Amino acid sequence: MSAYCFFDVLKVSDPEKLTTYVSQVTPTVEKFEGRCVVRGGQFNIIEGNWQPTFPVLIEFPTLEKAHQWYNSPDYSKLKALRLSASEANVVFIEGL
Repeated sequence: MSAYCFFDVLKVSDPEKLTTYVSQVTPTVEKFEGRCVVRGGQFNIIEGNWQPTFPVLIEFPTLEKAHQWYNSPDYSKLKALRLSASEANVVFIEGL
């Protein structure tokens, strides 16, 4: 069953660091069979008052793979970089 990791980026405090993060994160995602489905881009608010800065959606084959990636040594340094450069809500969502 597919699973998704959704990043709702609320604030970017250091764009340079975040650019470094974005340039290096894809290989770590792919190592756990993940793929980026959404990375920023144009969006239209249809209902509610959600104001994303930079939404990101990553698909993994299972929820277990998503957790393995997030907690992996490969991602830990990048996670620290992201946390020092931005504020976000991050959620794992199990798909159908």
